[in-house]
Amino acid sequence: MKRIFIDREKCQGCLGCAVACMAEHNPAGKSVYDLDLGSRENSVHNNVLLDAAKNPTPVLCRHCDDPDCVRACMSGAMGKDPASGRVGHDRDRCASCYMCVMSCPHGVLKVDLATRRIIQKCDYCGDRDSPRCADECPSGALEYKEVEA
Repeated sequence: MKRIFIDREKCQGCLGCAVACMAEHNPAGKSVYDLDLGSRENSVHNNVLLDAAKNPTPVLCRHCDDPDCVRACMSGAMGKDPASGRVGHDRDRCASCYMCVMSCPHGVLKVDLATRRIIQKCDYCGDRDSPRCADECPSGALEYKEVEA
């Protein structure tokens, strides 16, 4: 299975990963030129925060081996695919209780700004061969690579 690895030393805080994520999940199209950055409809499934020393730190879903979000989900909307190792979210089954958001020890799950009902989390860009955030990171701080199961 593959995972995204973060090299904090290489992160420049450019937010290129966030813009790539928003473009990939933009209903209007997948180009950054189609993004309306002022719209609440645009959502980002990752983030870059500053640590205590004011260094940029990418924050992404880790698709944990034993995910707390999946265990906390009472509706069965959160699940882990044993083949790919990806933790997914089924919007149709979601009860919008936010237990997954509250239980994530890494603070990466969040509620969308437009409806306040949809859980936002990294999906490794669905059917792409690799997540767009890793593909478009100009400094190489994000790398999508194989790990041992």
